[in-house]
Amino acid sequence: MITVSGVELRFGARVLMSDVSFRVAKGDKIGLVGRNGAGKTTLTKMLAGAGGEPSAGTISRSGTVGYLPQDPRVDDMSVSARDRILSVRGLDDAMRRLRTAEAEMASSDPEVAERGMKRYAAADADFQAAGGYAAESEADAMAMSLALPERILEQPLSTLSGGQRRRVELARILFSDAEILLLDEPTNHLDHDSIVWLRQFLADFSGGFIVISHDVDLIETTVNKVFYLDGNRQVIDVYNMGWKAYLKQREADEERRKRERANTMKTAERLLQQAEKMRAKATKAVAAQNMIKRAEKMMAGLEDERQSDKVAKIGFPKPAPCGKTPLMATGLSKSYGSLEIFTDVDLAIDRGSRVVVLGLNGAGKTTLLRILGGMDAPDTGEIQPGHGLKLGYYAQEHETLDTSRSILENMQRSAPELTETEARSVLGQFLFTGDDVEKPAGVLSGGEKTRLALASLIVSKANVLLLDEPTNNLDPASREEVLGAIRGYEGAIVLVTHDEGAVAALDPDRVLLLPDGDEDIWSDSYFDLISLA
Repeated sequence: MITVSGVELRFGARVLMSDVSFRVAKGDKIGLVGRNGAGKTTLTKMLAGAGGEPSAGTISRSGTVGYLPQDPRVDDMSVSARDRILSVRGLDDAMRRLRTAEAEMASSDPEVAERGMKRYAAADADFQAAGGYAAESEADAMAMSLALPERILEQPLSTLSGGQRRRVELARILFSDAEILLLDEPTNHLDHDSIVWLRQFLADFSGGFIVISHDVDLIETTVNKVFYLDGNRQVIDVYNMGWKAYLKQREADEERRKRERANTMKTAERLLQQAEKMRAKATKAVAAQNMIKRAEKMMAGLEDERQSDKVAKIGFPKPAPCGKTPLMATGLSKSYGSLEIFTDVDLAIDRGSRVVVLGLNGAGKTTLLRILGGMDAPDTGEIQPGHGLKLGYYAQEHETLDTSRSILENMQRSAPELTETEARSVLGQFLFTGDDVEKPAGVLSGGEKTRLALASLIVSKANVLLLDEPTNNLDPASREEVLGAIRGYEGAIVLVTHDEGAVAALDPDRVLLLPDGDEDIWSDSYFDLISLA
């Protein structure tokens, strides 16, 4: 169980929420919703014990808690995917000890063999206590359901794509037998079949969980409570109901608040009118001033309410002039060890062309974009930049951001020609204002990192955009802004996405199918492959 009592959370000088209290117990299946930047990720980190202590109040935990952050980090990338999953129950260590003991038991030295027998007995006891071979089979089945087949499980984490590593972490958390799960955007990088499986897993889960997700179907089919984090009122509204009932109740609550705001506005206006009449009389000047202060305070509260409706205004840049074919690639191949990702891929990106890259998870879509963007080198083949090429690369793992630098420093690094005032102006369009721009990028939520990365593209004057899952982690309103920017962009786009809406906005003229590298004219029949990819 997780118990939150009178908690206040701050982000720098900004108060995200104050005097918040709730409990998460067995059977509580909670959807945590709210606008990007409201503090959902910050709250789940703190609930998991991974984000420091609240500035006020207490968070207590009893039982086991499993936490999936948006950007999981693993210290030892040399371990295999299977061992990483098994390690959450200690099975990986027990299996290593079993293998070592077996080698000792085979020794011709009687002392070594006897020591091996004792170690084997101890390791086997620990292995069986953790679930033994049945648990290992359970982990393999869970991994398979998340599109992690045997060949992936045997590979070191360092050879896997970002999406594959995140699926390994998701499998690890679900395999952990934790009583409470904290899941931040668990459907990111999942194909259609894996999402369907995850929905059923969470629907059947006997423990409790909090899930942050922009997958409405996941929320609708799994949660029995909704926590709405209102960043402007600095509260969490608790709805003890499912998703559809929540939507109706929330609409009613918003209508009530609109009426309350309208009444407050009328009251403030009356106070100002009365104060204006009283100011002329010296005996009532103090009372008039108090009325004005009261009215101004009421109006300031209304302005805070209106701020919650703001959405980042996203429009990709007018592309710089370029030649007919600003980017070409010939004979590209990439392997990790003995695992071949793709081979002999040719691609010509003409001025203004729109290409969508499709393929199953692990087919190399992100790897191809990284090669095209100059972040990775191909094993064979070459990239041939054309006349006037200016690349803009949006990375799904936000690798283009320097997490040790501030938001403002990241913007200035992307566009050194901008003055600080100009950089702040652009950041303001993306809802980074005032002292917020001094925050390090590393503490931002996934949605905020997405906005910062997109802001960097705005000032790039790129004529070829490489977009890798640009709608991940965005609330519906911000997602619509990105889709509108894709529709209106005049330059060339190479897009990797699981989002059918993003492909529809792109209106592609070509499709590249990986890992075979086959290219085809786009037709709507390819929509069937998007959710599977």
